Amino acid sequence: MANPVTYRPKTGEIPLDPGVYRFRDEHGRVIYVGKAKNLRSRLNSYFANPQGLLAKTRTMVFTAASVEWTVVGSELEALQLEYTWIKEFDPRFNVMFRDDKSYPYLAVTMGEKYPRVQVMRGDKKKDTRYFGPFYPAKAIRETVDTMIRVFPVRTCSAGVFKRAERTGRPCLLGYIDKCAAPCVGRITPEDHRALAHDFCDFMAGDSRKFIAGLERRMADAVAELDYESAARLRDDIVALRRVFERNTVVLSEDTDADIFAIKEDELEAAAQVFHVRGGRIRGQRGWIVEKVEDMDTPDLVEHLLQQVYGEGNSSNEQIPREVLVPVLPANGEQMLEWLCGLRGARVDVRVPQRGDKATLMGTVEQNAADALRLHKSRRAGDITTRSAALQELQEALDLPQPLMRIECFDISHVQGTNVVASMVVVEDGLPRKSEYRKFSITGEAARDDTASMYDVIYRRFRNYLAGTAGEPRDAAAPDPEVDPVEDEGSVLDHPEVAGEETPLRDTTTTISRNRFAYPPSLVVVDGGPPQVAAAARALRDLDIDDVFVIGLAKRLEEVWIQDSEFPVILPRASEGLFMLQRIRDEAHRFAITFHRQKRGKSMTASALDEIAGLGPAKRKALLKQFGSVKKIRAASLDELVAVPGVGPALAESIRSSLAAGEDAVPAVNMTTGEIIDD
Repeated sequence: MANPVTYRPKTGEIPLDPGVYRFRDEHGRVIYVGKAKNLRSRLNSYFANPQGLLAKTRTMVFTAASVEWTVVGSELEALQLEYTWIKEFDPRFNVMFRDDKSYPYLAVTMGEKYPRVQVMRGDKKKDTRYFGPFYPAKAIRETVDTMIRVFPVRTCSAGVFKRAERTGRPCLLGYIDKCAAPCVGRITPEDHRALAHDFCDFMAGDSRKFIAGLERRMADAVAELDYESAARLRDDIVALRRVFERNTVVLSEDTDADIFAIKEDELEAAAQVFHVRGGRIRGQRGWIVEKVEDMDTPDLVEHLLQQVYGEGNSSNEQIPREVLVPVLPANGEQMLEWLCGLRGARVDVRVPQRGDKATLMGTVEQNAADALRLHKSRRAGDITTRSAALQELQEALDLPQPLMRIECFDISHVQGTNVVASMVVVEDGLPRKSEYRKFSITGEAARDDTASMYDVIYRRFRNYLAGTAGEPRDAAAPDPEVDPVEDEGSVLDHPEVAGEETPLRDTTTTISRNRFAYPPSLVVVDGGPPQVAAAARALRDLDIDDVFVIGLAKRLEEVWIQDSEFPVILPRASEGLFMLQRIRDEAHRFAITFHRQKRGKSMTASALDEIAGLGPAKRKALLKQFGSVKKIRAASLDELVAVPGVGPALAESIRSSLAAGEDAVPAVNMTTGEIIDD
């Protein structure tokens, strides 16, 4: 640990203006972000008497190795910049409210030519209207199934929609009148968009006009003795009323509010919110937070509102007119101004004192108390087991420092083809999936497993050295590693930690993070002495001597240590061995997934692949324009030149190459046997 005296800035160097400050550890990792009305006063409080600080703040100050700050124009800008940096750096000493899962929303993609209704989780997208969150997910799917009976908006994926356009036949929903089938021209784009707007209006609470309209049409059908139409309209009315009445009215029908409650103890806090729209509870959401910062309830409320409403949702409808909280947030005026700016209208943040809203607040608080009690009962054994496993590994391997970060590497291939590697990361015993990495291995490095392991370890730590030296990302030789995008599976029984990149305000300097900047306490390789020796040799070649390497051999689950003649044998019932096995299995799963993706791409052959100057983007543009290689072969020179990115010379090359191969065997997908040229 660093002594705060070694990096304490001089008092005269710190400005008196409002701003945001960052503490960094010895590896340059941001470990705490804070804001201040007066930077000099706030930062001096950390260094005046460190021994007088609260325990968690003192730990942060002694863990840090440097402090830096950014001056902003107002306290509101400080609030916004603090949230941006907390989202970007995920500092270990900042409070972060974490969902136990991603809650499902009902989304309508109004930004598309033909809007689509679907259930979505995760980050919000631009030009998409969201309703919810709903819990459980079954409720939202039942709602969609009922609603498309009356508002037959498209629900199919892009692939299904394009196939229907190409064949001229709608999907099953189109045949049973649960889709207006814009794919085959049964409805114009304008009418379909109007249908989607009606769907959104109904979900937003404007239901009476639609039900009244259907009732008038049913009465007209009865008057004309058209009883079949009247019966269908009657069933539609019943369906809409079922959706409308699914939620019990708890407040007056003109009430739109989010009601928050927090239940806390010395170490953790649970937060719950009820989303009330049109007087009905439309959704519920909960968070659990470890109190790594020393803060009181107003500070917790501030951070909770900052995170919930600052998640980057492009729809202002997420913020209601009223936000009811257990206590007013710290920096209340700035928080209110920020919320009003996000919503584009007035927002009332207050504490309910009496009446129905105060009663409902009590219900939300009871839910928060139950959630905290359940969380503690579930995590008690988990925390104990995880800590014991890490302690057992440290003692068995005779390591001088705790195992704060473990990285595991695995190689995957089929008889030396499509060689790839994976890197999975575990911090404090939990998977850090935002730090997972994939590597493509080519050339001499792909000749065998030891050469591949040397290559991967060398590249990973070469990037670490480049990052600590302050070099730009492209200073080292280019690496073909691929970021782990949309990796859903895991053999580790812990929630995924999602990394997000949040752009900073224009008034600040963009800060980029080196993806390999932080060294592990332990490197685990899948294999025995040869793999361990290859990894250790790569570290020696980079003059790195403070990273410990072990291997876990599958046959007898032996733990091999570098330069050791005999393995370490952990008991079969050992929690440390169980943790190593789970990490190794996760690395193997991640490598296999990437290998299958790469192998699948390599086994798809096409006549377009051999044309010089025709890259992936232009091949995609050609197939999008013509639909198949057969139609591209039949296209004229002028039709080819009309494709974006295709010039006269390339068009002539395409025609000549396809003409030369016209009698060749058609291209096929070698996995499925499907002909893909036509």
